[in-house]
Order: sequence, then C-alpha cells, then structure tokens
Amino acid sequence: MTLTIVGSQLGDEGKGALVDRWGGDADVVVRYQGGDNAGHTVVEGGAEYKLSLVPSGAVRGTVGVLGNGCVVNPRTLFSEIDGLRERGLDPDVRVARRAHVILPYHRVLDGIEEEVKADDDAGDEVGTTGRGIGPTYEDKAGRRGVRVADLLDPGVLREKLEYAVPQKRAIVEDVYGLEIDGDEERAEAFDVDALHQEFAAIGERLADEGMTVNCSDYLHRRHEAGDEILFEGAQGTHIDVDHGNYPFVTSSNPTAGAAAVGSGLGVTKVGDGEVVGIVKAYLSRVGEGPMPTELDGDADEEALADDIREKGGEFGTVTGRPRRIGWLDLPMLRHAARVSGFTGLAVNHVDVLAGLDGLKVCTGYELDGEEIDTVPTTTDRWERCEPVYESLDTWAEFDSAAVAEEGYDALPEAAREYLEFVADETDTPVYAVGVGPDREETVELVNPFDA
Repeated sequence: MTLTIVGSQLGDEGKGALVDRWGGDADVVVRYQGGDNAGHTVVEGGAEYKLSLVPSGAVRGTVGVLGNGCVVNPRTLFSEIDGLRERGLDPDVRVARRAHVILPYHRVLDGIEEEVKADDDAGDEVGTTGRGIGPTYEDKAGRRGVRVADLLDPGVLREKLEYAVPQKRAIVEDVYGLEIDGDEERAEAFDVDALHQEFAAIGERLADEGMTVNCSDYLHRRHEAGDEILFEGAQGTHIDVDHGNYPFVTSSNPTAGAAAVGSGLGVTKVGDGEVVGIVKAYLSRVGEGPMPTELDGDADEEALADDIREKGGEFGTVTGRPRRIGWLDLPMLRHAARVSGFTGLAVNHVDVLAGLDGLKVCTGYELDGEEIDTVPTTTDRWERCEPVYESLDTWAEFDSAAVAEEGYDALPEAAREYLEFVADETDTPVYAVGVGPDREETVELVNPFDA
C-alpha cells in the first residue's frame, strides 16, 4: 500500500518526525516535490538530524527516493549524505533521472529577484529561502532545464549549459543591469566551462554509486512486489503554488495529488492508500503573507508568541529565521483536508501549549460582514479576514515520555478535548499525537500502514 504525508498548514508542522516513525514500516520513502528549501528535523535517541533534501526515512535505513517532481541541488545532496555517513549511518538514496537540477546560477537569480521585489514599493517579496527553487522550476516549465539524466552524459550537459547560461547572463546584465564578471560568485555561476567540469563530475559520482533511477518504473516494480511506499511532502498546503495563498507560495505542489505526478506511480495506486495531514497544535510561518491568527497585537500577545516560539523551537530549519506564531486556524485545516483528502491527522507540539493561561482556536473568519468557514481564494481577501475564536480549556504541563509510553488516555483531559475538537471540525480522525520532539515521544492511535 501507499501512505502520503502532507503538511496541512504553512510548512514546519513536524512532518519529518512522522515520516521517520512510520518510515520504519515502509520499504521506500519518496520525496515528490520541492528541493533543499525543505527543512526536516528528525530526533532519535536524543540525536538530532537536520535534513533539507535527503528523505527523512534515511535515518531509519529506508531506501529514499527523490522523485521527478523534485529539484535537486547535488551539492546539498552529497553534503547531507556524507554528513550522515560521518555519523555512522549508511543512507540509500536514489534520484529520479527526470528530476531537474538546481545550478549555481539559479541561486544567484533567486537572490537578485527577491532583492528587487523587496525594494519595490508594491512589497511583493515572498520571503524565499534563496536556494534557487523557483528559478529551477521556471526553467523546467520553460523547457530549458537541466535534468539529472543530463549530468550522466557530458556532451548533452555541455549543450544544455551552452543554451541556458547565455540567457541567464542576459537577464542579470540586461534586465537587472548588474555586473557578472566583477563578482566572483556570479562569475563562477555563469561560467560554462566551470559548471560543466563540476556537474559532469557529479554525474560520474551518481553513476558510480548507482544512485539514479527511472522513478516511475522503479516505484511500479516495488509496488507490484508488495513493498510499502511512503510519500513525503515538503512544505505545506497553504504554500502550494495552486492551492495556497498566492503569490506567497512555493513553486511546487506539496498537496497529496502531486505524489502521483512527482513520482510516476499511478494515481489509482497512490489514491488507494492513506493520506495523513500533519498539523501543528498552533500555527507558525516563515516568510511573508497573511496570517489572521498571528499573535502580534499588544505586548502580552508578543510575549506569548515569544514563549511558544522558544518552547517549540520555532526557528526555520533551513533559514534559521524566527517563525511567526499564531493560534490554530481551522479554516486552513478544512481547506487542507479537502484538497488532499485526508484519511487521518497527526497533531504535533501538543506539549508546547501546556501551561498557558488561555487557549484559543480560530473556527471561522469574518469578512466584509459575512462569516465564512474556509480560506478565501485571494490573498487580499484573506488579509482582510478577522478570526472568529472559540476559547478552550488549557492543560497543565506533563511528562512527555510517560504519556508516550502510557498512551492517549494519559494525556490531560483538556488536551484530549482539544484534539477531539479538531477532529470533529475537520471530520478527520486523529492517528497520532506528538508530545515531544523524539520519535518515541509520539502517541500513536492508528498506524496508517495497518489502517
């Protein structure tokens, strides 16, 4: 069977911990979109592993696949693999030959474009990670991208670079009016010979280590053999390029439908499995964009946000930026559940909310005198939404390890009422509850591979 893990909010929901936990029951873990703009923190036995490209299942020794829907920075890929090997792990990572490659000039262009947007009075900066994700997907759509398969053939690679690089140079020099040759980083990023030398060598390493696959064929054969396949989404529903709050979105589709497109395993096979939405018990966000429940009003709200941020470790895995904090937003969860067809929820960071003086949940919005229960389709309408809150009982701090060992009934009664309220409002059962950062600090009600 298949299991697809989806972020139901704005990313940073703690997907890696659940992928790591349930990945132990999977034979293959597949990333189906995004690149090294994703941040996955996995904790095992007190040891912390921060990954941005390698699938989280690598910590469990599961085969990891970067699907054709991913954009791959080989420098990041090998840096993470080598880092895991230095820590005694032996990650088995395969890369789809149809996946597109992030090249140095993509990162340069990403930084330039974001700076230009930030300087524009319109204030349209997205708050990207600067990893070159967007420009790489642009080249993919424009049919001028370099794919992993191209790295395996030096002649084809040179042809691709000789076609793409002059176009990119022209954008920097003629559109943005910036110099390339006077800047060392830019000069190297737009040097065809240097790029060819580096990335042809990367192709040799990929070939020598047998890392590339025809992803669709590989996963089809594994599925036909009865293997369990877990699809790992990066980022979250509300920064999906189609279903998120555009333009404050990523450049791919983190929602469940992309698991089939971004891997090549048929939609009837992916859709026949489980889809679990990962939910943070509150809301956090890195970057720009609307956030109706954000705790940014008076000094008391800002102090509460700081407290939650520190307790929850709310700093971007990739960027290190402090995340914005808000109350749980149920209109967002309803939208996410519909878009991906959740069969279950996993609610993380329940321990972070313990000990608060008060607790609120946004159950709807008031917009132009009307109450609505889901997210508007446009950013300007979402920005005008005022949250409608329901206050719930708080709970005392608890021993996370003891609760994880004893099970769901060991949670404080108010915490269970909170979880049941979320399940009722989204019409989706709770499969797991995160009560701490470690894999073992998860209360599992349902293992989706047994559902």
